[in-house]
Amino acid sequence: MAEKVKKTVKSDNEKTKKAVVKKQDKKKDVKKSNDSYIKQVKKELKLVKWPSFKEVIKYTASTIVLCIILCLFFLLLNLGLSYVKGIFV
Repeated sequence: MAEKVKKTVKSDNEKTKKAVVKKQDKKKDVKKSNDSYIKQVKKELKLVKWPSFKEVIKYTASTIVLCIILCLFFLLLNLGLSYVKGIFV
């Protein structure tokens, strides 16, 4: 009976030691994963094909032109509908 109690105490002590070691390992793993995450982000950013200055200007100009065209379209649509409304009222 005394042997069973000793074994239980030893196994409890071993479990607590293992738990402490696991916690320490987790802290190390978190630090390693954060470091590796940042390294992975830097690596991915190096693989990105960034647009040249000419491409940025081209895309910006096309976006502004499209916005102006849409503004004119809705302005004319609004004026036309206002005119139609004025005829019936």
